[in-house]
Amino acid sequence: MKKLKNESHSFLDSANGPSLEEINNTVSIPESNSFWKNLLAFSGPGALVAVGYMDPGNWVTSIGGGARYGYLLLSVVLLSSLIAMLLQYMAAKLGIVTEMDLAQATRKYTSKRVGIMLWIVTELAIMATDIAEVIGGAIALNLLFGLPLLVGVILTIFDVLLLLLLMKLGFRKIEAIVMGLIFVILIVFVYEVILAQPNMSHLMSGFLPQKQLLSHGELTMGLGIVGATVMPHNLYLHSSISQTRKYNRKDKEEIAKAVKFSTWDSNIQLTGAFIINCLLLVLGSALFFGQGENLGTFTSLYDALKDPNLAGSVASPILSVLFAVALLASGQNSTITGTLTGQIVMEGFIHMKIPTWARRVITRGLSVIPVLICTIYYGGNEAALDNLLIYSQVFLSIALPISMIPLVYFTSSKKLMGDQFVNPKWVTGLGWFCAIALTGLNIQLIIETLS
Repeated sequence: MKKLKNESHSFLDSANGPSLEEINNTVSIPESNSFWKNLLAFSGPGALVAVGYMDPGNWVTSIGGGARYGYLLLSVVLLSSLIAMLLQYMAAKLGIVTEMDLAQATRKYTSKRVGIMLWIVTELAIMATDIAEVIGGAIALNLLFGLPLLVGVILTIFDVLLLLLLMKLGFRKIEAIVMGLIFVILIVFVYEVILAQPNMSHLMSGFLPQKQLLSHGELTMGLGIVGATVMPHNLYLHSSISQTRKYNRKDKEEIAKAVKFSTWDSNIQLTGAFIINCLLLVLGSALFFGQGENLGTFTSLYDALKDPNLAGSVASPILSVLFAVALLASGQNSTITGTLTGQIVMEGFIHMKIPTWARRVITRGLSVIPVLICTIYYGGNEAALDNLLIYSQVFLSIALPISMIPLVYFTSSKKLMGDQFVNPKWVTGLGWFCAIALTGLNIQLIIETLS
């Protein structure tokens, strides 16, 4: 990376202007010292970030992990969520203090060649995320309305219209809609887990790391959960949308206030995402442990929820329908954030601005291609799509260190962040430990897979 110079930044001095210019500095905050009023005003970006931690990719890895390994991988969900909170805190702080998103900062302090390479990897990570949304949305449409998977995949291309409509309503409305859909997902799975009556002692012991995690099967699924939980594209998203609030950007007290309440917002929303991911894994374990090989697809889970032979006395068609509704809500939520992230990454890394609708069509079109090929080649076999989804999540885990390393580096620099906002040494240490540990686990996974 280029050596950081001792300079002050304003949102006008980045190479391509403010991040997400149309919504940057648009949401007013109260002139009040009330904690709750300020928390409410700053709440919203955390919800858009949390969406990435409960998308369809999480579903197949978390429920599948519970069905195959019981409560063992709850410790992975916990550690992933704690890592996510740490990284999202740093991402929001980077955006608020420097008025650059992570893509802009990375491009500014790297060579053009490195910037383009990082852009390509990040775009592939966004595509991997989009693959999960396409598959989840298509399967949900199939379960709810009987549409063939091929038709459902094609229909997901047109969700660009949904985002364009929401953008006209204003960013605050988008945040409210996303939070509403998250609440729907939460209620559905709280209800289903209560009916499943999990073994609480086994459940609590699952939060303690176990030796079995080092074997290949558990490691693959565990890294899939990490990839589905700690999303690299969310670091770019949060560093941008944390700048949507309107405050005095030259006043250090105002900046500190923004960092404080953005952190509160992020941690509260990510706690909600952590609960939902735990519910997914607990549901898979409580109802289907030992049957993981027979429940590897969304359709098999949908059918199992209404089959007394599998789900026992709690089986009900209502549970299946609620499952499909929540799946559809999850896919649509992720669609909104994926589009915004694509715009941030393209403008930040290669300084290219194109209309939102064109960006959405291109991104979704590229993501649909491998899903269409897989659907046509395997004749609409959902198991093949689910395998594609799982490996897309493992790829996200492999791509994560490429986003983590610049983030930790930038937020640990006094020259860039200033004495007041630079990471404390213990935060920097934790950040580097997470990046190194995750990179090591990914290398181990690749070696074992190839051998």
